[in-house]
Amino acid sequence: MKFKPVFLACWALLFCLSGAVGAQNLVDAPDWQESEVPPPPAFDVSKLVIFEVAASSSLVYGVDPASIRITHNDGVVRYVMVATSASGARNVMYEGLRCSTGEFKTYARYSADGHWSAVSQPEWRSLFGNMPSRHALRFAQAGGCDNATAPSSVKVLVSRLKNQNFKIAE
Repeated sequence: MKFKPVFLACWALLFCLSGAVGAQNLVDAPDWQESEVPPPPAFDVSKLVIFEVAASSSLVYGVDPASIRITHNDGVVRYVMVATSASGARNVMYEGLRCSTGEFKTYARYSADGHWSAVSQPEWRSLFGNMPSRHALRFAQAGGCDNATAPSSVKVLVSRLKNQNFKIAE
């Protein structure tokens, strides 16, 4: 999956400049603290809202709307992300998205035996970093973020995911 540098630069500029708080919130507030992270929620793969990460990706990504939580006191959107291969193999992650700083964090991974394994020291990582998967960035673009803030509600976020018109550039 290769993104054109111009595409990323344009999206980053729009991310920073759109909305009244966009450019201001990208600087981390010195007193910001993440609220207590709830345990990974249950999820149902039959209810996933699917979204495109890359036109050439062999993985299909989706989020169960019932797993999405928005904590407005810290501005973090938490969700269960499911990546499914053509053969049916799944990677399932419990993640958090911090729209104000353009970062995401993986809290836990779901194992094939049906149990969550906590990430030992989860860290916030840039949505724009050089990773093998850009699923968190695409989730933010498709509705996970409202410019540089968390969406006002889960209902708004899910509606945006279901009605996305954005196509990813290759």
